Amino acid sequence: MVCLLNKPAGVYHPRQPLESDFHRLIREHFNDFRAVYAERYARKFGFWRPVFDKAVREFLKCGDLHEGFARVRCPDCRHEFFVAFSCKQRCICPSCSQKRTVLFGVHVAEDVCLNVPHRQFVWTIPKRLRIFFRFHRGLLHRLPALAWQSLLEVYRAVLSKDANPGGVLTIQTFGQLIHFHPHIHGLVTDGAFTPDGRFVPLPENLGHEPFLRLWEDKVFRLLLDENKIGPAVVVQIRSWRHSGFNVDRSARLQTGDREGIERLAQYMVRSPFSLARLVRITASGQVVYRAEKHHPQRFPEPASMDLLGGVPRNFQIFEPLDFLAELTQHIPNKGEHFIRYYGHYSNKARGMQSRQAVTGKTGSDQDQAGHHEQPIIGPSNRRIRRRWAMMIKRVYQADPLLCPRCGGTMKIIAFIDARQHDIIRKILQRCGLWEDPPSRGPPRTTSPSQTGRQAHVPDSRLTYEVDPDFLEYALREQIEQPQLHWEP
Repeated sequence: MVCLLNKPAGVYHPRQPLESDFHRLIREHFNDFRAVYAERYARKFGFWRPVFDKAVREFLKCGDLHEGFARVRCPDCRHEFFVAFSCKQRCICPSCSQKRTVLFGVHVAEDVCLNVPHRQFVWTIPKRLRIFFRFHRGLLHRLPALAWQSLLEVYRAVLSKDANPGGVLTIQTFGQLIHFHPHIHGLVTDGAFTPDGRFVPLPENLGHEPFLRLWEDKVFRLLLDENKIGPAVVVQIRSWRHSGFNVDRSARLQTGDREGIERLAQYMVRSPFSLARLVRITASGQVVYRAEKHHPQRFPEPASMDLLGGVPRNFQIFEPLDFLAELTQHIPNKGEHFIRYYGHYSNKARGMQSRQAVTGKTGSDQDQAGHHEQPIIGPSNRRIRRRWAMMIKRVYQADPLLCPRCGGTMKIIAFIDARQHDIIRKILQRCGLWEDPPSRGPPRTTSPSQTGRQAHVPDSRLTYEVDPDFLEYALREQIEQPQLHWEP
């Protein structure tokens, strides 16, 4: 057996996640974070969700050969290396998030979008209202429907009552410094389809004002119906010079711009944080993180309760536990979806288009429907598109199956999972790759107040509510409800 050897430049190198500073931060501080969460962070971020433990547990196994791997061997020269399994966790693992981002971009560009012009939409809400969507995730998932309804009303008022645009909308919960900033991104056709399949473009002089007015009205109506705000709040926000509501549709993609669509789709589902903007993690765990843009802005302070703007800046220095609090709030629950397909791009509509393509159309039918009824590239081969080797080529511009010794094509010959622990240990020891996994120590017994952080003092000026999503979860799981410092 030939084990991992030094490889020439330009050849794929398996990643070493356990050596990264980010992995060390999670490994060394997550137990402390869990221990103090109820006292220090529950009032600001909501109850502890079970998905935190699962996501971190799986992330710490990601890329670790001790947890199983695939054996890749060259049939010509017998050169061999191992590829560790991934965790597939959302919003916490940079590697798996990047893979999901690339796959989504390919899927949207090749399988969803048709050969018509598109626009990027971004719907945002005022800082004063964002706090309601942090504690009530059910409300958060109603925002895409409101955005689409407002868009559909404008399209049909301008074009025709049966106009059917296509759109892909995603929920993003984070801002540039990973603070909570719920907003909606959309990739939408710059026009709509008629019932006979023709594409009708929107007028070029159409502004954003009608979209903005409808979006504002619908968000206010949602919060009023849920008794989150009163009419006085609506009057006050509407009296401001800048209400905080915004609908941006300035970015336009020309017909056939497949690369632009793919890049935009990737941007819409990107990870809440970027390792490229993680400037430094100190030995004590402090995180220096820079904003996406260099221009200073009034971002909320770390672990902010009201999400109001702080000192203008383009970077943030986080204490390790504050960084984990900001990061984990973006982890979705199991079964929680952040992507929506609407109108001509809905699953139902695309399914009907596929069935029509299978049953076949006459030449005249195809001419009448126009070329818009075909995706830009055509349906992609999902089996090939999702292969690990293809992903490495796309992300790192390196072919992992190119043998660095003889230039032949390597093949995956076996999968060894974590249940075969004895076999994993034997193989790794023989290749000199076995190391005792780094352990996570128990939480420190020192309380937050003893480490220089003052204990939390309830603010009598603020009113809090019990999250109804948690009450439903507590009832279903028959767990004891926490003692709250505020009245439900």
